[in-house]
Amino acid sequence: MPGIGKSLIIIGLMIAAVGVLCTFLGKVPWFGRLPGDFYIRKENFTLYFPLATGILVSVILSLILWLLRK
Repeated sequence: MPGIGKSLIIIGLMIAAVGVLCTFLGKVPWFGRLPGDFYIRKENFTLYFPLATGILVSVILSLILWLLRK
């Protein structure tokens, strides 16, 4: 059972970190408006597809997890 407890603590810390990031990323003017993010607006239809932002977040999370495993 110690392995499960440790995993739950790590998952909880990761959820808290995501919550803090979501709180402060709204104040970063370029986040979510990168050149590869698609924003299509028509009369009664809006599509926002954050492709570049998603790739950037994925690369950053991959680097963080890779560093934590070392």
